[in-house]
Amino acid sequence: MGTMTESFDDLLTANEAFARSFKHSGLTGRARRGLAVVTCMDSRIDPLGLLGLAAGDAKILRNAGARVTDDVLRTLVLAVYLLGVERVLVMPHTDCRMAKSTDEDVHELISREYGVDTRSLEFHTVPDQDAALRRDLVRIRTYPYLPERLVVGGAVYDVHTGKLMPIEM
Repeated sequence: MGTMTESFDDLLTANEAFARSFKHSGLTGRARRGLAVVTCMDSRIDPLGLLGLAAGDAKILRNAGARVTDDVLRTLVLAVYLLGVERVLVMPHTDCRMAKSTDEDVHELISREYGVDTRSLEFHTVPDQDAALRRDLVRIRTYPYLPERLVVGGAVYDVHTGKLMPIEM
């Protein structure tokens, strides 16, 4: 286990170059396009790029499986009332590890491979991705702290083609 600079030297070096040509100091923190995107933490997903957005256009909320958890709802309340969000896109993706197992499977794997008991955690795995997405959309639409005027949509991102596949409710 190295020091911060040893372990993250590649990132710090890249940041030096980034900072030299940084052009976003004028952004306010509000979602310029009135959009929040809930998506997965999968590194194959470039939410700004695939949606034709730029820095400052949208709030991006990422977690394993693109699930609408309590923390996502809390963040959406802040985004709507404080940061200009008027519409939400929930965007899971194909070939998602969270759609290939159950919570029980993940608990067993981590216990067996690493000796860590994770049974107190909910991983929100998605054995039926379509049903989970529809449930999450309903969860946002019916959340009492979010306004009825909030536009909510869902689409699955195909990590192999780059295509976005909207779902109808």
